[in-house]
Amino acid sequence: MTYVAELPERGAISIEGADRVAFLQGLVSNDVAAAAPGCSVWAAFLTPQGKWLADFFIHADGERLLLDVERAQIAMLVPRLSRYRLRAKATIAAAEDIRVFAAWGGLAPEGAIAAPDPRLPDAGWRLLTVAPIPTNASAADYDAHRLSLCLPDGSRDMETEKSTLLEAGFDELRGVSWSKGCYMGQELTARTKYRGLIKRRLVGVAIDGPSPEPGTPIYKDGIDVGTMRSCRDGRGLAIVRLDAMHAALRCGSAVLTPHVPAWMAVG
Repeated sequence: MTYVAELPERGAISIEGADRVAFLQGLVSNDVAAAAPGCSVWAAFLTPQGKWLADFFIHADGERLLLDVERAQIAMLVPRLSRYRLRAKATIAAAEDIRVFAAWGGLAPEGAIAAPDPRLPDAGWRLLTVAPIPTNASAADYDAHRLSLCLPDGSRDMETEKSTLLEAGFDELRGVSWSKGCYMGQELTARTKYRGLIKRRLVGVAIDGPSPEPGTPIYKDGIDVGTMRSCRDGRGLAIVRLDAMHAALRCGSAVLTPHVPAWMAVG
């Protein structure tokens, strides 16, 4: 059975013009040229120092690229991306008529710009459309689905100008290209990978007790070892130090048991 849910907290940005691919290629972590009908690309936009600012799914739609992104970040991203346009033949604007949906558990419904979620086969589909499509699930249902797969959800799981991509699984989840050439923030991302500098990861946690608020510190034997991020119904994601992965942890009034998903490579 295919479940379909509208994601009202997601919106879209349109990038048009002859240089749209080349323009975005120099700014984001993944290979924009790989975006094609039926094939989306997940990528991040970083600070020059390599810290996370936003991430989005890039869809090719005729003569434009559509970025499926957190709605709350559109007002920041449009002017920030435009700052780097210089002489490139590209226009960046909010696509206010676009609605974002997710589907999982079966085939994508018709009547939308559709592509598989590139992170994991079980993640399902990303859908963009102007006209509404029938739904049989809620945004909360989709949230539970993506938490079951330990997939990060933008600012709910990443910290602006603080998080790095490899901490959050962007390498394993196909959010980084190592062959595309330079992009903003590439130096730190590459150095982190090749020097093995990762000391903490965003991992799944089972929650025994009341759900902690995002940002609540996590402790092991009284020592701060991480931070709670998004959660729902006894399951969540948290940034945890690698040396604290195999123990019960305290977070507020709850006990957390870390869970490393099968797709994640943790040494």
